[in-house]
Amino acid sequence: MITFTPLSGAARSSRTVPLAYLLQVDDIRILLDCGSPDWNPENIETQSESGNGVIYPWQEYCDIVRKHAPEVDLVLLSHGDLVHSGLYAYAYCHWDLRAPCYTTLPVQAMARIATMEDVEGIRDEQEVDVEEEESNEPAAAEGAGSSEPHLPKLKNEPKKFVATVQEVHEAFDAVNTLRYSQPTHLQGKCQGLTITPFAAGHTLGGTIWKIRSPSAGTIVYAVNLNHMRERHIDGTVLYRPAAGGVFEPLARPDLFITDADRVNVVTSRRKDRDAALIDAISATLSSRSSLLLPCDSSTRLLELLVLLDQHWKYADFRFPICLLSRNGREMLTFVRSMMEWLGGTVSKEDVGVDGSGRTGGTRRRRGDDDADDEALGAFALRFKFLEFFPSPQSLLQTYSSKEPKLILAVPASLSHGPSRLLFSDFAVVPDNVVLLTSRGEEGTLGRILFDKWNNSQRGDDKWDKGRIGSNVMMDGAMTLKINSKVPLQGAELEAFLAKEKAAKDREAAHQASMARNQRILEADEDESDEDSDSDSDEEDEVERALDESQMDTDEISNTGNGSPRKRKITKNEDDADWGLDIDEGLTKQLLSFDIYLKGNVSKATSFFKSAGGQTHRFRMFPYVEKKRRVDEYGETIDVGMWLRKGKVLENEAEDDATREARRNQAEGETEAPREPPSKFVTSEVEIQLACRLLFVDMEGLNDGRAVKMIVPQVNPRKMIIVHAQAAAADALIDSCANIRSMTRDIYAPSVGETVQIGQHTNSFSISLSDELLNTIKMSRFEDNEVGYVTGRVTSHFSSTIPILEPSGPTIPTPNANVLHAPRILGSRPIQILPRSTMIGELKLTALKSRLASVGVQAELVGEGVLICGAGARRDESSNSIQDTVAVRKTGRGRVELEGNVSDIYYVVRKEIYNLHALVAT
Repeated sequence: MITFTPLSGAARSSRTVPLAYLLQVDDIRILLDCGSPDWNPENIETQSESGNGVIYPWQEYCDIVRKHAPEVDLVLLSHGDLVHSGLYAYAYCHWDLRAPCYTTLPVQAMARIATMEDVEGIRDEQEVDVEEEESNEPAAAEGAGSSEPHLPKLKNEPKKFVATVQEVHEAFDAVNTLRYSQPTHLQGKCQGLTITPFAAGHTLGGTIWKIRSPSAGTIVYAVNLNHMRERHIDGTVLYRPAAGGVFEPLARPDLFITDADRVNVVTSRRKDRDAALIDAISATLSSRSSLLLPCDSSTRLLELLVLLDQHWKYADFRFPICLLSRNGREMLTFVRSMMEWLGGTVSKEDVGVDGSGRTGGTRRRRGDDDADDEALGAFALRFKFLEFFPSPQSLLQTYSSKEPKLILAVPASLSHGPSRLLFSDFAVVPDNVVLLTSRGEEGTLGRILFDKWNNSQRGDDKWDKGRIGSNVMMDGAMTLKINSKVPLQGAELEAFLAKEKAAKDREAAHQASMARNQRILEADEDESDEDSDSDSDEEDEVERALDESQMDTDEISNTGNGSPRKRKITKNEDDADWGLDIDEGLTKQLLSFDIYLKGNVSKATSFFKSAGGQTHRFRMFPYVEKKRRVDEYGETIDVGMWLRKGKVLENEAEDDATREARRNQAEGETEAPREPPSKFVTSEVEIQLACRLLFVDMEGLNDGRAVKMIVPQVNPRKMIIVHAQAAAADALIDSCANIRSMTRDIYAPSVGETVQIGQHTNSFSISLSDELLNTIKMSRFEDNEVGYVTGRVTSHFSSTIPILEPSGPTIPTPNANVLHAPRILGSRPIQILPRSTMIGELKLTALKSRLASVGVQAELVGEGVLICGAGARRDESSNSIQDTVAVRKTGRGRVELEGNVSDIYYVVRKEIYNLHALVAT
């Protein structure tokens, strides 16, 4: 049984992003995508229905993801942008989303870069690691190893679920990467499932997931597709007109999950969109004005860079292209190393193919000493006109605000980061142009600007009518909230320094306490057992005797010849005397044996007291017997010894490279300049809009015409529509309803609504004996081999899995009518012959192709009828009609073959058999 639940991005919903869906196949829970919302929309406060508080857009979504995260058994990511993969890092580190995650290598890298860009931009402007309650603690500031100060939070303000950079790396390092068309058989709880990624277009490494289950059949998850070839990637493999239509491995799935966000959209031609974009840029720069182009940080940015670089070369522009991104250089470095994933014109430029088709792969610019040019694919992705800037301040230090330039700033939603800060200064300058290439998420500044532009267009020039609109002059005032980080000054700085000093004192006291405890644990192993009073008394007696002997020796040495003798004693950490420097004669006088002693011992008090106070003394080696410490659990463990041994093992396990890295890290921490203490502030800025605004669709997605053409050709048995508004979902359902062969089982669930398909089935494991396995005749069907067996289930004591063994030759029992039928004398008994089962579905187009390969002409006549042989050739006379065979599909699972018995008849029948899996029963 299949259970599907949209967590976000459902059909019939006003908010179509982010995308996250829970798919349950029998007992296996699969999370399809895990996108993140925009954490800084313009108007985020909406009153709850009960009126008890404020509900924010991401609260419900994040709560349900946190609830289901520990139960998920498998995670599949389809695209490397924030709406598909942005929340995975936080859920992995904080919500126990530790299920195996699979995606392609470019999606893993692009999702990592996009998430890092997002979390770094947010954390650089505002505090996110706060609890959902009012804090009475004084503000702390950012310093070396300290937290940054923040303004007191409202009690109802939720925590923004933004991961750290370390958490992003940790999460995406755990992702398993696959290649296109690489089937992977899962193990563990997901045993039995087979997942295969296919190219989806739209983004580099974008994936269509094919999930194969032995009980539920084939499930295809395909969202955000693009069948058109672009400059840096090829289109999806799902639909290739040159290859005959729908890709065969993805055709006719049992369940097809797809989006319908742009069903009501008619996209203009790519040639017109590129021309409008280039004309707007050229006209603005030629008039000595600048352009601001908000963009994403990883996926769709590549298409823009390739287009701009080609135009800059063609037009010989000298205007700078400025990319404001912290991770832009890292993204391009990765893409240059993954040229096998690229397509379009970039793959041709990589081998040096010019417009005439001639190759010049050895051509290389002389004098180009850039190290990046040595990488594979650097010739196509060098972008010599592109300059990188980590912040708007660094851009203003290089170029003044009056110089004409093209600025690509992240993020595309203008909700935070460089793009928002630049827009506040950019929009007040007349003749400057803000060029939008995507609509943005609902509620963000990018979406507000798009709606402003779209509402200013005429009815036929709106973005979804297949026309290119014109730029509009913005007017009026707009109030923006700008988050920033400013250094502390005055009393705030003094309060922070005082608190920092107090924190350091507490830390120092804590470290001293820890060190003291460590020294206690690592005390000398020779300490006596304090639990035994008698043993302690004996040891104290011997120690006192040794001390008295030492004192006597000192007195003799001081009074021997009227002058004191100098004695040199070397002591270890235990203050024990390990050596003596005295006269040889005195040594013989004091000691009657030549042995190394601890201290100068010549006499010792006796344990037994005599009446005169003196008894006979026997000289012996001074030895203190140590007792084993025993408690109620046995002999006590010497913790100090184990701690010392652990340190020794750690030091031995480290190699030279690790020690060098640790040493360099310590030196870097000491040499790194300390960032001044700072705090986060929010200011409201009122700007007077005076710039121009233009939108050109560069999202790279299928429009409504493509969706309505591709889905019926996929021809799924059941379909679920996601990621669409109500009007778009209804339009796709109505379009499919007009197609006779299209399924009627189409679902469009809303957020939290569960769709159940099929019935719950139980699967069991059984082992086939070698004897039975040798008698099976297997027939191949799609990705499986099918055979029919009859046997007897037995259990062996040596195996927990039952074994199917041959049941022996049996004669089929005739039915009751045959038993009572009269039998002719001398005839053989009537036996029921085994019947054969044909598995598969005949496609007349596939049969036509197979017949053409063997030299038999065939033509489709009417609906569901294929004429084969002489009747398909118009120049043949009516006398050759006997060599004509008609193939009809009269219903689901029924095929009729009509014609005279001839060679053509048997050839057609053989090809029909070859298109099915023939299983003899």
